[in-house]
Amino acid sequence: MRLFAGLRERAGTEVRELELPKGAALADVWPVLGLGEEPQGLLYAVNREYAARDRPLADGDEVALIPPVSGGAFRLSEEPLDLEAAVAEVADERAGAVATFVGTTRSESRGRSVLYLEYEAYEGMAEKVMEELAAELEQKHEVTAVAIHHRTGRVEIGDRSVVIAVSAPHRRAALAACAEAIDRLKETVPLWKKEVYEGGEEWIGRGS
Repeated sequence: MRLFAGLRERAGTEVRELELPKGAALADVWPVLGLGEEPQGLLYAVNREYAARDRPLADGDEVALIPPVSGGAFRLSEEPLDLEAAVAEVADERAGAVATFVGTTRSESRGRSVLYLEYEAYEGMAEKVMEELAAELEQKHEVTAVAIHHRTGRVEIGDRSVVIAVSAPHRRAALAACAEAIDRLKETVPLWKKEVYEGGEEWIGRGS
């Protein structure tokens, strides 16, 4: 068993050996660690590959507990987003251009007056998918760096819901990668949006 970041500090060790009954699955690991309530967004890996909680375990398996990702170029935040922070994260002396996208909460949607939005994400997985998306864009468009920040929780009218920054040697590559980043993010990243409007509310889901 391998532990990282806050989980390592809570346990007081990076590596721990566990004895589990025959037929045990990943879901049986956390209760025997004695570390209190399981953190929301905790991910598991077996032999250095992500695995579902119902994955059966065998003798000698290396299990890693991966706490929710925070900070960095791919982040979820309940606080207001800072465009300049995203731009700083993609700064590179090889870059001749930085393209940005800022998504904001509008007051009307599909003929209804919106009061505010609520975003929910599969924390841990969402950041990982953002990172994988960025790696694909960097290779496809030959950009130097990509940063994606997205809000979670309640977002008021006019506030930023997503910020993307892309740096590249040339402007066309930066602009193309930035445009593709927001389209792909809506399609692939496990984020859901609820519109709260006058008289009701509705979950919109991915692709909105």
